[in-house]
Amino acid sequence: MATPVVMPRQGNTVESCILTQWFVKKGDRVKEGDLLFAYETDKAAFEEEAKVSGTVLEIFFNEGDDIPVLTNVCVIGEEGEDITPFIPGGAPGNEEGRETGKIEPLEKTADEAQKPAETIMAKDGEERIFISPRARNLAEKIGADFRFATPTGPEGRIIERDIRKLQQEGYLVTPAAKEEYLNLDRPVEGSGIGGRVTTADVGRTATISVSGERADETPKAETVTSEYEEVKLTNIRKVIAKTMHESLSQMAQLTMNISFDATEILNLRQKFKATAEVIGLANITLNDILIYAVSRVLPKHRDLNAHFMGDTIRYFKNVHMGVAVDTERGLMVPTLFNANLKSLNEIAMETKELANACRKGTISPDLLKGGTFTITNLGVYGIESFTPVINPPQTAILGVNTVERKFREKDGVIEPYMSMSLSLTFDHRAVDGAPAARFLKDLKDALENFTVLLAK
Repeated sequence: MATPVVMPRQGNTVESCILTQWFVKKGDRVKEGDLLFAYETDKAAFEEEAKVSGTVLEIFFNEGDDIPVLTNVCVIGEEGEDITPFIPGGAPGNEEGRETGKIEPLEKTADEAQKPAETIMAKDGEERIFISPRARNLAEKIGADFRFATPTGPEGRIIERDIRKLQQEGYLVTPAAKEEYLNLDRPVEGSGIGGRVTTADVGRTATISVSGERADETPKAETVTSEYEEVKLTNIRKVIAKTMHESLSQMAQLTMNISFDATEILNLRQKFKATAEVIGLANITLNDILIYAVSRVLPKHRDLNAHFMGDTIRYFKNVHMGVAVDTERGLMVPTLFNANLKSLNEIAMETKELANACRKGTISPDLLKGGTFTITNLGVYGIESFTPVINPPQTAILGVNTVERKFREKDGVIEPYMSMSLSLTFDHRAVDGAPAARFLKDLKDALENFTVLLAK
């Protein structure tokens, strides 16, 4: 029996996902558990596995498409089975395909089927070019010269796949060169990125035309071995870039640094590590200890446990701690909700679950928002000090630095001790320097007397 594969709903607020990569193609045999495709929300990346075994009978969408959740993406079944009932309303396909149960994907949407094809006069005024609105929009977007497309749509119409083919063949032009390029009477070999025709290419061709030389005498661009690799940004990286830029451009950010005697928490960490299995504790790390301490100190400094909303400030009663996690897909910040109400052991277990889900790509988008304060730890890389960037609309973020051996004078004697430093970045629109300094001082006292803090 044919089985549709839908775009999963990742979180209650996610309405659509971008399909980023296909691992299979039409006609492939797959087994239950095989990877079918990868997709992204605006905050996380995921991979979809086959729930049944069979043949990939049809694929309805291409890489890069923004697909509503719960929409059929492909169909798995046995050869010859009818897939017509599973063709999504928003998925493109021609009428002949709908009648036979076999469709050519990505030609025109159901809405576009109601629109007449655009008719464009060719340069010589003798030949008409018929192109679908969707194909025309794509050509405009990528700079493809649709005059050289071979129509494969109904009644000689140029459709989206014809433009995609042009893109592969290199019939592209930069926006700056487009107007002059369209006035030329012959194709031009481009020397720009991806074979795009540049203003220099157009100018060179125009000069040759005026001099009366043959078109095929246009000098070809020299082949140059690329010294770099150009990779398209993932959706997650685009979101990170946009968020960080907005954070720095819209906030009045200031960073303060403080160091504290880490002897007590280091010794306590060793005790936890030695007795964890015996008494059934999780693997409690220094980061867990820091999260616990911050969650207990923050409620006394509500300006730092808040969201700046422009003309209002939203103060939170509980601490929803964002914990920065480094993944192959990029930085992710899952939220440990109500951290101030959890024990140290619960914090240790839940932060590890969140981090593992981020690295596996299974984290729910609902767990990637709602944070009221964030901790980011670069101490494991030996970083001595840095300026963390606030995750808006939060008003502050704490950077955790490395442990260092320092020396101090005590009773006239120079003695060594283990020191750790913290970097607090805060939004000066919402928090003044003195309140931020008081928070750091209280946090320092709590960490240097962590055993007393646990007893509260």
